[in-house]
Amino acid sequence: MPVAPAAFLDPSLLAKISDLALLARTVVDGFMHGQHRSLRKGSSLDFAEHRSYQPGDDLRRIDWRVYGRTDRFYIKEYDADTNAGALFALDSSGSMDYGSGSVTKFAYGRMLAASLAWLSQSQGDRVGLATFTQDLEEVIPPSVRHLQRMLHTLAATSPKGPSRLVHSVERVGLLSSRAGILVLITDCYERPDALGRAVDALRMNGNDVIVFHLVDVAERDLPGDADTTFEDMESGALLPLKPDDLRSKYQTLIREHHAALQSRLTAAGADYVRLLTNEPLDRALHAYLDARLTRGRVR
Repeated sequence: MPVAPAAFLDPSLLAKISDLALLARTVVDGFMHGQHRSLRKGSSLDFAEHRSYQPGDDLRRIDWRVYGRTDRFYIKEYDADTNAGALFALDSSGSMDYGSGSVTKFAYGRMLAASLAWLSQSQGDRVGLATFTQDLEEVIPPSVRHLQRMLHTLAATSPKGPSRLVHSVERVGLLSSRAGILVLITDCYERPDALGRAVDALRMNGNDVIVFHLVDVAERDLPGDADTTFEDMESGALLPLKPDDLRSKYQTLIREHHAALQSRLTAAGADYVRLLTNEPLDRALHAYLDARLTRGRVR
């Protein structure tokens, strides 16, 4: 599959674009430029199927011709109704504010959420947003009309405070009784078994789950050799240490944590994608589309 032009997908360049709508459109246009064909067929206004009338449905959508033949009420549904609802859950806790380079984890996650939402809506999906720290902060339910509201909320959100990742994921699962696509964007500072159980519950309710695990290269490698004082970005606790003395053990523990996350979340039926925040966004977009194509979500 052709690779999109790097200039459209480099996070350090994208971070200079303050308008999230422009950023998202730039990313998606650059990404789709490298595709062989459109991933969407037809129009959101194409008729898809009938379903039985339910109290509260818009009476204007009743198919009166079918009523004349069957003496029963049926509602016309269109592709925009039958396509998936995609909810993007973005970790906005203090640890996401870290960045050893020009882009923090939160800035990368915000760009990723905006770009995936733009791509999803272009495929005819309803899009929504949930931001969370210790609990849910902002919630925008999936809708074909909520993209601009979602982008505005993303632009106005800043990372802060401690995180309760498992609790927040559980709360996200209660937002809707209708199964859809849940995209979790986080730095995954949580025990793999606990996060896995929360994802188990989402999957049992019929949701497709994609976890984007954001990692800064310095978090992976622990660079430096001089005595350094590290600050916990959520609690403010200080920890003096010398990276040289701990690097080997630290890197082993990080690799084990990442491997355990991948194993447990994959076992739960989720798609797990680990991304370094200096990587172009095309890998994330490919992973998202691949997951949707596997499930037959793209029409």
